Amino acid sequence: MSELEQLQQLIESKKDSDPSLSYTAKLFSQGIEEIQKKFGEESIELIIASNQDNKKNVINESADVLYHLLVLLSEKSVTLKEVISELGRRSGMSGLEEKAGRNK
Repeated sequence: MSELEQLQQLIESKKDSDPSLSYTAKLFSQGIEEIQKKFGEESIELIIASNQDNKKNVINESADVLYHLLVLLSEKSVTLKEVISELGRRSGMSGLEEKAGRNK
């Protein structure tokens, strides 16, 4: 099992935990809008970090983005396996071709 799969399992296990004891549980208790907001904030922090000459910051902010993405996916009942399957489906296809084939 990959680190991301382990993290996804941990995140899932925190859904019904006490929000006063778990940051993850607190995010879930605040609902989708707060989860979306945190994901957006972390994404912006990664963009800012990528404009600086500090690899460590990019790594740290990337980890934050991945964590908050997994929380968002969990809230929407989407598994990492489903996302990876979609990436596999797209493999060998140009980005333009893939985009044109999406359901509208």
